[in-house]
Amino acid sequence: MPQNLPLPRPGKVIAVGLNYKDHAAEAGVPLPLAPVLFTKFTTSLTHHEAPIVIPHGITQVDWEAELAVVIGKTASRVNIEDAMDYVAGYTCMNDVTDREAQGKDGQWVRSKSYDTFGPIGPVVIPASAIGDPHALKIEARLNGKTMQSSNTSNLIFRVDYLIAYISRTITLEAGDVITTGTPHGVGTFWNPPIFMKPGDVIEVEIEKIGILRNHVVAE
Repeated sequence: MPQNLPLPRPGKVIAVGLNYKDHAAEAGVPLPLAPVLFTKFTTSLTHHEAPIVIPHGITQVDWEAELAVVIGKTASRVNIEDAMDYVAGYTCMNDVTDREAQGKDGQWVRSKSYDTFGPIGPVVIPASAIGDPHALKIEARLNGKTMQSSNTSNLIFRVDYLIAYISRTITLEAGDVITTGTPHGVGTFWNPPIFMKPGDVIEVEIEKIGILRNHVVAE
């Protein structure tokens, strides 16, 4: 685990799939009726300016710009009205994914948990400094070209709902991360598809938080 992450090692990272209206539209799937949850193993986490390492033989590595929520205190069976009181702050995350493995496995955990496939940072901004987390511009840029550009107002399930929903059955602890899903513009849905390759630079920028930048290298 890298020592210069913007937060102490989380106990868990809970990720949300298909949580932007525009991403569901580009994927051609209906809006989910409930949050689609999975995990990224914490050994995948890496920091701002650290390399994303593509293993030998992997050719479909995609980016996913996401707003990550850092939990500030133990949350169990939290009411939605109180849920925001459990947020310590927010940061950027890139939910890097091996699309080939994702399709073959039929579930998402392995394809999103390779070592270095969880860039997070560059800093955690306190919740009080963000204000409304549902009104933030979010972008991903590959070698300076904008690939994703949206706003957290397009979230299907908002931060308060996610905390209440998850904590109904899973206790959230201080330092845990909820990464809230990605908007439209991931590489697999470009025509033709575009994937990251060694030598690329990928940036995730979220308004009021900053820029998470990583270089892509071969194993």
